[in-house]
Amino acid sequence: MSNILLTQDTGKILGPISKLLGYIMEGIFFVIDKIGIPNIGLAIILFTIVMYLLLMPLTIKQQKFSKLSAKMNPELQAVQAKYKNRKDNDAMMAMNMETKAIYAKYGVSPTGNCLQVIVQMPILFALYRVINGMPAYVDKIKEAFFPLVDNLIAQAGSTEFIKTFSQAGYYGKQFENESFVNGVTTYVQNTFIDVLNKASTAEWLSIKDKFPSLSEDVDHTLGLLNQYNNFLGLNIGNSPSYIVKESISTGSYLMILAAISIPVLSAVTQWINVKLMPQQDVQSDNKNDTQNTMMQSMKTMTMMMPIMSAVFCYTLPAGLGLYWVAGAVVRSIQQVVINKHIDKLDLDEIIKKNEVKAKKKMEKAGVKAEQMAAYANMNTKKVSTAAKASSTPSMTAEEKEEAVRKSTEYYNKNAKPGSMMSKANMVKQYNEKNNK
Repeated sequence: MSNILLTQDTGKILGPISKLLGYIMEGIFFVIDKIGIPNIGLAIILFTIVMYLLLMPLTIKQQKFSKLSAKMNPELQAVQAKYKNRKDNDAMMAMNMETKAIYAKYGVSPTGNCLQVIVQMPILFALYRVINGMPAYVDKIKEAFFPLVDNLIAQAGSTEFIKTFSQAGYYGKQFENESFVNGVTTYVQNTFIDVLNKASTAEWLSIKDKFPSLSEDVDHTLGLLNQYNNFLGLNIGNSPSYIVKESISTGSYLMILAAISIPVLSAVTQWINVKLMPQQDVQSDNKNDTQNTMMQSMKTMTMMMPIMSAVFCYTLPAGLGLYWVAGAVVRSIQQVVINKHIDKLDLDEIIKKNEVKAKKKMEKAGVKAEQMAAYANMNTKKVSTAAKASSTPSMTAEEKEEAVRKSTEYYNKNAKPGSMMSKANMVKQYNEKNNK
């Protein structure tokens, strides 16, 4: 069975996450309904606040990583510059070991920040799924579509009619699905609600024109949905572009300003949020430096986000725009608090503690402190030896094999071949050879 966009996501990753977030949204809507304000806009704002508070520990860890990375980058760039013209295996091994020593010193992982983003991304995607398909997760909202949906399904030609709705094309596969063709009740109901949930006010009114007997049901459902979707006078079920078009025809210029304010606020809040994020300076003189290239690309992408969010918020339902605005505001406030917390941290003290932990970890793995210091502080002053080596005649296969054997014996001396100690010996003895 193919996934249904309105009903709960059935994906192996997003499905369980969406279901869990759906319980939170259901609980929020239940509470505000009990106190007499069953409003989707308010539910979205509260839901966004709750979710970003839950994600705050990961966000703090991510920002801490960024601060340490900014302090660590000059040392990494120095190592890269030191081995810039060295391509032999010994030099590459030495560079890798020095790089690992720096990461251990600062207590971060090369993939640490990526891992935190990877953890957050499914949650944010699932968050979008819940907000985009509220009736699938909030029973009170789904109930508003009945008895209209059942009575509409019973009407001859109703399927062909709702297929003409502007958003019906997104659900084309559902109309062709075996469950729909065979008339599986729940599947057919969900497909109709999928389309109706994305229908504009004009399309809702067209149901009354096409099926006059359903006028009362349409008024009942539309009345409840308008109550749920009304946020500061705007129907957040409609897109700002639709609201602007309708307001122009009716001469309601105040509604035009209200509709345009959503994409504008989205762009402004996204821009503020980007500015509050810690930015890493590009200090390397190496124009081909991969890390700096990626950082420049990230800066370009983050500056494009406000423009993209404005475009999307103008064309998508205003409820999604409200979610983006609320999310950006919450993130901005969160970022101010996190920045103050991070600024109070003594990074030098953190680095000292990480160095102690790294030493203990290495020694436990069989590498003594002096061996770790050997590759952590190694240098390659005599780079000219590499140039000389590269100018020598090429070796025969037999000579290469003999050289590899002697090199392996040299580096594995007093250590088990392939062990951590063996690699540390390799770097240490490489340093000794190149400083004779």
